[in-house]
Amino acid sequence: MKSYFYFIGATFSILLSIYIFIFGTGVHHELVAIFIGLWAPTIICVGIFNTLLGILDEMCCAHKRIEDGQACGHNR
Repeated sequence: MKSYFYFIGATFSILLSIYIFIFGTGVHHELVAIFIGLWAPTIICVGIFNTLLGILDEMCCAHKRIEDGQACGHNR
């Protein structure tokens, strides 16, 4: 998934949290708003983790190509 989707999700979480905190009418709307707001760092961390996994995968593929290229060179 593209990294900007995670930032859009985190922004939505923060904005929804602010809206519920200010305009909420429920008994515990402050607690609900804080709970929703705490999801923003979690969403961003998942995005960073996914990006790092993608980088690791690219590095492993590049390393494999380098090893295969060196192995072909030794067989000549």
